[in-house]
Parts: sequence; C-alpha cells; structure tokens
Amino acid sequence: MKTLDYILLTLVIIGAINWGLIGFLQFDLVRVLFGNMSMFSRIIYAAVGIGGLYAISYYGRIRSQA
Repeated sequence: MKTLDYILLTLVIIGAINWGLIGFLQFDLVRVLFGNMSMFSRIIYAAVGIGGLYAISYYGRIRSQA
C-alpha cells in the first residue's frame, strides 16, 4: 500500500505543478510533452485525477493517527 501511496502522491504533485504552470504562465506541460489531448495525454490527465481522488483517503488516515 505504501508504494501505491507514493506513486499516486507523485501524480498529484505532477498535476499540481502542471496547474500552477497553466495558472501562472499559461503553459500546459502535459500538452507540450504528449500532444494536445492525444491518447497518452488523456491517460496522464486521468491518472492524475484518479490520484487526486485516492488522495482524499489521506484525510481518513490523518484522522486515525491523531
């Protein structure tokens, strides 16, 4: 489970950095690297979204540790 946590947290961080680049510089790194809504870029966006949904479970883990 710990490996999955690290993988999905990394995806969430990548998504956050990409959104920061879009917001501050109007630069979409995923689009530049993988194409404008190509199949691979859609997979990246979907994986980041799944990572974000999974990260919601961190709240429950924090609460159980406190």
